[in-house]
Amino acid sequence: MKFAGIIPARYQSTRFPGKPLAMIKDKPMIQWVYENASKALDLVWVATDDDRIIEAIEAFGGKVVKTLPTHQSGTDRCAEAARIVGENAEFDVVINIQGDEPFIKPEQIEVLKNCFQDGDVELATLVKKIESEEELLNPNRPKVVVDNKQNALYFSRSPIPYFRGENNAEWHLKHSFWAHIGLYAFRVQTLQELTQLKQTPLELAESLEQLRWLENGYKIKTAETTFRTIGIDTPEDLDAALQLF
Repeated sequence: MKFAGIIPARYQSTRFPGKPLAMIKDKPMIQWVYENASKALDLVWVATDDDRIIEAIEAFGGKVVKTLPTHQSGTDRCAEAARIVGENAEFDVVINIQGDEPFIKPEQIEVLKNCFQDGDVELATLVKKIESEEELLNPNRPKVVVDNKQNALYFSRSPIPYFRGENNAEWHLKHSFWAHIGLYAFRVQTLQELTQLKQTPLELAESLEQLRWLENGYKIKTAETTFRTIGIDTPEDLDAALQLF
């Protein structure tokens, strides 16, 4: 089975314009993502609509595909890129890698790839055990509950399940709560199908696009990672990340 990594990247960002080109040490952020992804994947492309990002990728010898500027989500951009590069390359599964995750671990991608040893898996994502009350109650840290086959049942910004009769400061000590890690893998056809779906009530309520997929009957396989990578959403996040070096 062949895997391809696609990294959607856009220049315009409300909280951090030009984020993919922000420098981390001696490299732009997007280069860190690309190089870490390439440690686990032979095929990697950046998908963007911005010429400045294209120039940066080409400057370090990376592969890039130009996509439309009208996409509403990284998944939509990823799907268009997969159609374009699929004309000249063969792959069975597309891994959508966040362009603002410069510290992504190759091991995380390998865990995701292993999900597709099961021929029934259509799409997969990662989860990590929640270890603090702060993380559990943080609405910017989506949570997921899974069934006994590790398929996602529901994603929420609220702590789920509700642990009746216990102080919420101790919930994470009484039960295994899972945080969602926004790294996805899709079979090629499944990715294209998902982008044709209309937004759904649960998605609009929680502002989580994966709920659209569940509402339409798709199964999302989850796999556990022990790594929590640092996403860069704001200049302040970047300042914090620079302290890691």
